[in-house]
Amino acid sequence: MKRIVISILLLCALVAIVFGVWALTYPQPDPKSFQYVFWKLGVYPLDRRMATDLMVGDSDRNRLVVGKTREQLEKRFGTLLSFAQAPQYFKKCYLDSPWNGRTVMFIEGSAWMVVFDGDRATELVLVKGC
Repeated sequence: MKRIVISILLLCALVAIVFGVWALTYPQPDPKSFQYVFWKLGVYPLDRRMATDLMVGDSDRNRLVVGKTREQLEKRFGTLLSFAQAPQYFKKCYLDSPWNGRTVMFIEGSAWMVVFDGDRATELVLVKGC
């Protein structure tokens, strides 16, 4: 019994050390921070605006969007704006882009455009600096 308790305490200490080192190595905001990583897994309630800002540095960000329906995206990111609701700058970016003529929506409060094919997202596009 004493060995089990000691083993559990050592395991807890090891987990605490790992998370401590992780937090010090990749402090918030960082796409490798444990908050963002666990938000991607759906187990940490990260602020949506911070999450969309951190997506810029995430090399695997497409996985969060591609293949998802509008409803799934709204559950994850909040309101999606139609072309008519989008800010003028984003409309210009869309009109001058190779995606002109395709169905798009914009993640509210961010510079992300989601391109749809039917009811599924096929691309995630950063519309900054266009």
